[in-house]
Amino acid sequence: MKRFRKVIFWMHLISGVVAGIFIFIMCVTGALLSFEKNIIAFAERDMSQIVVPADAARLSTGEIVARAVEARPGAKPSAVALQNDPRAAVLVSFGRDGQVYVDPYTGAITGEGATGVRSFFRTMTDWHRWLALSGENRQIGKSIMDAANFLFLFLAVSGVYIWFPRHWTRKHFGAVLWFRRTTSGKARDFNWHNVIGFWCSLVLIILTLTGVIISYQWASNLLYTLTGNEVPRPQQQQSAPGGTKAPEEQKSALPENIEAAVRTAENHTSWKSLSLRLPVTKDEAVFTVDEGIYWNIFARSTLTVDAKTGAVVKWEPYGEQNAARQLRSWARFTHTGETGGFIGQLIGCIACLGGAVLVWTGISLALRRFAGWRRRTAVAEISE
Repeated sequence: MKRFRKVIFWMHLISGVVAGIFIFIMCVTGALLSFEKNIIAFAERDMSQIVVPADAARLSTGEIVARAVEARPGAKPSAVALQNDPRAAVLVSFGRDGQVYVDPYTGAITGEGATGVRSFFRTMTDWHRWLALSGENRQIGKSIMDAANFLFLFLAVSGVYIWFPRHWTRKHFGAVLWFRRTTSGKARDFNWHNVIGFWCSLVLIILTLTGVIISYQWASNLLYTLTGNEVPRPQQQQSAPGGTKAPEEQKSALPENIEAAVRTAENHTSWKSLSLRLPVTKDEAVFTVDEGIYWNIFARSTLTVDAKTGAVVKWEPYGEQNAARQLRSWARFTHTGETGGFIGQLIGCIACLGGAVLVWTGISLALRRFAGWRRRTAVAEISE
């Protein structure tokens, strides 16, 4: 066991040194992203709420999108989100080109979002997921950060094993459970590394494990295997014969009779919000529905409607999804801490900050160990 513990220790140390800088970036950006949605919602509170005019009739979805496109010429809408609240403005998204809030009664633009706030969080997301690389290099950045997250999971698990005192006494546990005054930088780093590692380890294991499920297809597929469900086939991008994109006329953002599909979605089930993916392709309108009836507040159902006739093509309620798909949803929002609400986000933020300190103290300890080895080697050479 002593040899095994030594092997784990060196694997832990080497992994931390190799991936340390990437884990540090991941932790800092993760902490900053913890309250992204809350901050954006607060910054855009005046844009997202409207005053309902007396005896006013709502504009059609097509008219609302048209008003948004007029405000953002050249940008292509990617989604339109409706709230089941007469005082809520309609949000039309344009992907990375921004978004526009539209008054559904007058068609007036109530705002284009908190652009500065959203730009900041978009930058943090780029660093967190892709190491701020773009274009063809984005996949390289993703691979690096995915691997760093995987090593972070190993560090969190192996750290618990290394941390665990060999003697189960109050004195030995107390030495690594609480912060204490130290007389040297090395002792301080060692104490901080152990104490923060202990109190943050469980949360970091959850965050990194869910990150692995999100990052790697094999990990996501493993959920299906473990729950006894068939692994879904990889989705293929739709294209016209010969590998070229479908003609633009087949990819119009909204068909002329899309309002029938919207009415079908609104009447199909109780809902808090509807999000329609754009452009509507293959004459099928796909709605993401928040029914607001599940324990998982991020549960979403999917409704596919024939854009020509307004008939329901497929209804996939969250409650009837297999266990693997539901677990995948839990993993997505547990990774951000949102599953636990504000408290969960706060705990996740603190754990991320703790992870950054672990990187700093871990690398500091590794450098001190390396410096000590160099001194011992120099002394041994002189004595010879």
